[in-house]
Amino acid sequence: MSDNSSDKVISISRLRQACRNCSLRDLCLPMGLSNEDLQRLEGLVGSRGPLRRGDHLFREGDGFHAIYAVRYGALKTYTIDDEGREHVLGFHMAGELAGLDAIYPAEHACSAQALQATSVCAVPFARLESLARDISGLQIHLLRVLSKELGATAHLAADHTAEQRLAGFLYSLSRRLGLRGYSERELHLFMPRRDIASHLRLATETVSRLLARFQQQGLIKVSRKHIELLDPEALRHLGGAMAGAGPEAAERCRGDL
Repeated sequence: MSDNSSDKVISISRLRQACRNCSLRDLCLPMGLSNEDLQRLEGLVGSRGPLRRGDHLFREGDGFHAIYAVRYGALKTYTIDDEGREHVLGFHMAGELAGLDAIYPAEHACSAQALQATSVCAVPFARLESLARDISGLQIHLLRVLSKELGATAHLAADHTAEQRLAGFLYSLSRRLGLRGYSERELHLFMPRRDIASHLRLATETVSRLLARFQQQGLIKVSRKHIELLDPEALRHLGGAMAGAGPEAAERCRGDL
C-alpha cells in the first residue's frame, strides 16, 4: 500500500485514549516524553483502515513508507515462492508492529493481509527516523523490536520437533494475548489451521493430529477455533525454546515505547 498524504492524522489526545485500551501505549508511545516531544510525534501517526478480512495492508515488492501498529484485528505476513506456495511468516495482533522487514532495502519482502476486520496506526518511517535522532528512546525501542523479530525468526528456523513447534506456538500466543489484557488460557484462534501449519513449517494434518493428541494428554481442550489451555506450564516445558521466542522479548520492550 502506497503512502497517502490524505491519511487521517490522529491527535495525540485521541491516540492516548485509544492506547489506554490496548498495548499501543507501551509499544508505540515513548513513556516519559515531554509534552513538546509528544506534540512532535502527533504529526507522525496516521490511521489506515478498517481493512476487511482478506484486504492487504501492503504487498511484497511495494515501496517502504511506514511501519504499522495494529490497533485492533490481526494481520498475517507471508511470501509466495516460485511454485506459487504460500509461506506464512508471522501473525500480528493488536499492539504489535508490522512492516519492519522493509527498512532495508526500502521495499517490502513480504505481504501483510488482514485475517479479520483490522485497523492500524501508520508511522511514516522517514519522519520517524528524523525524529529518532533527537529522541533516544525511539532509537532504543526500534533496535529492541528489531532484535525481537530476529530472535523469533531464529527460533523458528532452528531444529525443533513438531510437538515443540506447536506447543511453543500455543504458549507464546497465550502470553502475547495476556500482555494485551486478554485471557491467557482461553484462546480464540484468529488464523486458520493451514496458516498455523505454514508458519510452523508443518503439514495441516500434523497440526490437527497434534491438537487432538494434546487434548488427549490433558494439555488443552479444543472446540473448533476455541482452545482452552488446561496445563500452560506443561506446554511451556514441551515447547522449550519455542515457547520463549516471543513473550519475554515483548516484556523487555514494554515501557520504552
